[in-house]
Amino acid sequence: MWVAILLLVAAVLGAGGVVGIVPEARTTQWLKPLLAFSGAYLFTLTITHLLPEALTLLPTVPQQVGYWVLAGFFGQLLLEVLSQGIEHGHVHDHPEAKGGGRGRVPLLLVFALVLHSLLEGSILVRGTGSGEVGQHFYALVLGVALHHMPAAVALATLLRLRLGSFKQVWPWLLVFALASPAGLVFSNYVVLKQLLGSGIYAALLGFVAGNFLHVSTTILFETSPEHRLNWPKLGATLGGLLLALAVGH
Repeated sequence: MWVAILLLVAAVLGAGGVVGIVPEARTTQWLKPLLAFSGAYLFTLTITHLLPEALTLLPTVPQQVGYWVLAGFFGQLLLEVLSQGIEHGHVHDHPEAKGGGRGRVPLLLVFALVLHSLLEGSILVRGTGSGEVGQHFYALVLGVALHHMPAAVALATLLRLRLGSFKQVWPWLLVFALASPAGLVFSNYVVLKQLLGSGIYAALLGFVAGNFLHVSTTILFETSPEHRLNWPKLGATLGGLLLALAVGH
């Protein structure tokens, strides 16, 4: 379990820390392939593991899973009003960031990102090792970590723009880095019996699967907005797909 926690924390702090070292132009070059890779990986795991597991947990009323997936999908759409799409690597340089927003942390954006991350961490349950999610626990942990890396880059870029000093960015990156591990610890060590002994975990899986479907499809659509063939992004997308199939086999 500690390996999973360290991986989640290191992914955010490592990716965010790159912003303080590498020039923005070079960061953008590798960010888009990483987005395509993580989007394809996350989408594949959602289809092959999260949704089947949720349906298995509620075999008599599978339509309930569909409702939770819809709630997660459209809930993520509403959450991005606050987060401004930072979950999939967006950095919006609004005028207020240059004027009235200078020196201020966008607390609503950070709150939305932390809430999103906390929900993702809450489904990382090993339990007894049974079920799709339990059997492929680390495959899903890797997916969440990959997903958080471009988000960490975007958050660090925005906060450096707002705060002017990268030293002031680190505490907020740490808050983001600890959100998913907090959800993981809470689910595995505080409410594990309640989650696995009721329909709550199935609902949570469905809701987060909806989140993942929204984020991953948005990433994949945005990697080719003009529907032109881009070999690096295509290669990254296929790489994410194949890795997810390999680790989840």
